[in-house]
Amino acid sequence: MYERVLALAPENARARAGLEQGERDRRHASLVQQAEDALKKGERDTALAKLHLALAENQQFRPALALQQQIEQPTGDSPERTLSAAFRKPISLEFHDAQMRQVFEVLSRASGLNFVFDKDVRTDQKVTVFLRNSTVANVVNTVLLTNQLEQRVLDGNAILIYPNTPAKQRDYQPLTVRTFVLSNSDAKDVANTLKTILKTRDIVVDEKRNMIVMRDTPDAIQAAEKLVAVHEMPEPEVMLEVEILEVKRSRLQDLGIQLPSQLSLTPLASSSGGTLTLDDLRHLNPTRIGATVSPLNVNVNTAVTDTNVLANPRVRTRNKEKARIQVGQRVPNVTTTSTATGFVAENVQYVDVGLKLEVEPTVTPDNEVTIRINLEVSDIISQVQTKSGSIAYEIGTRNATTLLRLKDGENQILAGLIQDEDRVSGNRVPGLGDIPALGRLFGAQSDNKLKSEIVLSITPRVIRPAQRPNLGAAEFDSGTESSLRLTSPMLRERGAPGQGPAAPAAAPTPSTDAASAPPQPVAAVGGGSALTIQGPSSVRAGATFDVLVNVQPERPFTSLPLTLQYNPAQLQIVSVTPGSLVCANEVFANNIDAAKGLVYMTMNAKQTQGKDGAGNVARLTFKALAAGETGIHMQDQMLITPSGMAGLKPTAPLVMTVQP
Repeated sequence: MYERVLALAPENARARAGLEQGERDRRHASLVQQAEDALKKGERDTALAKLHLALAENQQFRPALALQQQIEQPTGDSPERTLSAAFRKPISLEFHDAQMRQVFEVLSRASGLNFVFDKDVRTDQKVTVFLRNSTVANVVNTVLLTNQLEQRVLDGNAILIYPNTPAKQRDYQPLTVRTFVLSNSDAKDVANTLKTILKTRDIVVDEKRNMIVMRDTPDAIQAAEKLVAVHEMPEPEVMLEVEILEVKRSRLQDLGIQLPSQLSLTPLASSSGGTLTLDDLRHLNPTRIGATVSPLNVNVNTAVTDTNVLANPRVRTRNKEKARIQVGQRVPNVTTTSTATGFVAENVQYVDVGLKLEVEPTVTPDNEVTIRINLEVSDIISQVQTKSGSIAYEIGTRNATTLLRLKDGENQILAGLIQDEDRVSGNRVPGLGDIPALGRLFGAQSDNKLKSEIVLSITPRVIRPAQRPNLGAAEFDSGTESSLRLTSPMLRERGAPGQGPAAPAAAPTPSTDAASAPPQPVAAVGGGSALTIQGPSSVRAGATFDVLVNVQPERPFTSLPLTLQYNPAQLQIVSVTPGSLVCANEVFANNIDAAKGLVYMTMNAKQTQGKDGAGNVARLTFKALAAGETGIHMQDQMLITPSGMAGLKPTAPLVMTVQP
């Protein structure tokens, strides 16, 4: 459609903007698809990098946000689950006063990484480390931390080691510039948070664009993204349905006989038609006196009046923002000011009379609404005229202030603001009018009853609920006081996305005597050793079963690292225990990645000449979850002998059917 519009009007800015937006959406969708493909291959870091590119241009792109939350959702496993396969390899090291060069040579063989040392690093420095059932990444971090060293990833399989000093940090530590365009938060508030939590100094706030630009380390940028995501959660909104009813009832009863209360006698005018004289008064008689008597009235009257004033406003407001409703009129109140010189000035001030309602809602994460209500109802009782002739008003007011906590859609009625007024007035003959019942024949009485009540009904409707930040943004590891670090630097590979570490080899367990001489690289040799996976071919959903991993080596071996893969949607790993081939004095390490369905195992023999004989290496206990056909296969396998790496025949997968 936009292309047709541009064909007719090439300068149409709206069509150009729509065409560009469509192109951006397609590009972002392509990045999300690439991230999904990378995630299926197990390349978690590559998937996050693709999502980062999409979210850098559009922070609210829902498919990217959903996939990112799925990837970063904690599963309860160890933080090592985020490391690549090489760094998650289990390893055990025992070095006593060994040179640092020797330690990193062993780590290089175990992980396939290349370590480059700065010229100021003392590679002959003595290192003592005893770590069992650990990982390559933990060993590297521990050695660097205890020797005041730092690391920087150069590419997919090279790491630079340098002293952890301010000068070297400035030389080697990479810095990244990141711009955050904010939609739901204030740039100043977010900048204060980043300065306080991350100690960021290079930060610029653009109040006009509500934007923040910061320059810091990649770890600080990643932490800032999590903090900004928490600030950028949209404010909750609520619709308040308010009904205000003022009911007035008036009862007037006027009943009785109003007798004449006045007799007036007036001398008649002179017969001559002139002015009345004293002589005329001397000759007064009943025929010369006029009489005037007030009338006799019989009152039988009853008046009933009902008045209902209804206001039914609906107000939509944001969280912790005041909303005001006013229904009524503004009455002028004139104030007169006079001076000693005789100057008179009048000032008109308007007073609000009627209904005034102020509400301030607070939406909680459990979709309950706390409402602060201030209700005021006022009306004009009477008018008062001042000596100068100005009109003033006597205003009656009724107020109610309360704090409510209601669920979404729950109704609450506030009543009881009642004004009750009874007035009785009478005109009776003294004495006779006070006789019960018969007194009505000797006088008139008026009974006026006025009653009014105000009823307020309020119902909150949550339009946009309050959101809780996901656990990945609300809680994350931030390193130490002197070093901000979210994850191992080995995760931030700066090479091509598809580039990864070299094929890892298992590290032997050096003894204290082996620290005196550097270990020699091992060479790969051919062989006919084999592994087998033994287990049932059919199980029922919900049942547990055991799977055995057996080895039949062609020659004695010193180490056997294995990686077993299964479908986590259909199977759940329960436990991993050493097999019958593993003796009590031998090392068996394992690490489980339940999210990806991977089990890493390593068996290290104590004998320097190697372990001989076939048998069971490991026993794995699984639980069947979902029906269907599934399998367990060997993803990675390696056999290390005293003379080098021995070849292993391909291991046939274990295929089974899970019955419903």
